[in-house]
Amino acid sequence: MNPIPNRKVFVSGCFDLLHSGHVSFLKEASQFGNLCVGLGSDQTIYDLKGRNTVNSEDERKYMLESLSCVHSVKINSGNGILDFLDDMRKLKPDVFIVNEDGHTPEKELICAEMGIEYKVLKRIPYANLPARSTTSLRKETPIPYRIDLAGTWIDQPYVSKFHPGWAITASIEPVIDFNERSGMATSTRKKAIELWNDQLPMENPEKLAKILFRYDNDPGTKDVSGSQDSIGISMPGINRFYYEKGEYWPSEFEKITDLSIIKWLEERLYMVTLWPRPADFVVLENTVISSENVRKLTDASEKAWDGLLARDIKTFSEGFLESFNAQTRMFPRMVNSKIEQAIDKYRNIASAWKLSGAGGGGYLILISEKEIPNAIRVKIRIKDYWI
Repeated sequence: MNPIPNRKVFVSGCFDLLHSGHVSFLKEASQFGNLCVGLGSDQTIYDLKGRNTVNSEDERKYMLESLSCVHSVKINSGNGILDFLDDMRKLKPDVFIVNEDGHTPEKELICAEMGIEYKVLKRIPYANLPARSTTSLRKETPIPYRIDLAGTWIDQPYVSKFHPGWAITASIEPVIDFNERSGMATSTRKKAIELWNDQLPMENPEKLAKILFRYDNDPGTKDVSGSQDSIGISMPGINRFYYEKGEYWPSEFEKITDLSIIKWLEERLYMVTLWPRPADFVVLENTVISSENVRKLTDASEKAWDGLLARDIKTFSEGFLESFNAQTRMFPRMVNSKIEQAIDKYRNIASAWKLSGAGGGGYLILISEKEIPNAIRVKIRIKDYWI
């Protein structure tokens, strides 16, 4: 297939550690017209990912310009997840192309408003080459992230003092580089990297979680990071843990080790990138934390757990969504009209949804028996380094 003449195609990304997956994506994109690349600056990538690039923006620009499929390369002038926006307006491309990890509803909406065709390409390795990603090549650390599934916020004493209850998290393999300030416990994960470098030690996971929680919260810390972050990172699989009234650390743990249940959840769990929480985002404003709302949160968590154990999509989805609704009743700033607009797109296909972490942006987590196009799939960590 020859490139379509007189058509401008635009892609934007980091392209650090240029690999065969990048080249395959760029070659496929170039078939739709003259390929123009918007390159994330070193500063933008640091802000989004919390790490420095291996190759500088000038090196990355030089390597991309050396590819025959690339027509031009420009370092994006903006910042954040839409750092390319002003440059795309000036370029006025006919087509904007992303891969599945780079898709966001906001990008799709912007293209619709600007009259630009929007395409999402699947990550398909060329011929018999292995699948590649910058995350896998960097091998920065196998230390996991975590997803909070239901009942979370109960790990804060100012919530649990109204009613005790369970929180549920899943430990997630770092198959992609999740954005900073996006509710995936990235700040606690950084503390884990400070403590243990490349991987979690061969030690009792609950003991590791306690160590990490204490390290994450220096004496005198004003806003204590909830212990569900440390637990979700340190303890593999799907866990729930019970908080007595006003306690920072749970009194009881239960774990799902049945691989068929873990696989069942993986097959129904999807994530869609929204945007990192704004730097000035404050969730602890105009809160409505009451005995009734906290009880609804804990009841929903128990329902979600029962649904998981039974692999009952109806019960699990109800608990998952009721938990999110209880969270947003207590913390109304978790959602706004922009987030509601993103959720609306999936109401007819997903059976439940929630935001990662404290909301304000981050990732939209969806439960669905039907495949959700262009969404991120996750891998629940089942390896226990202690055993």
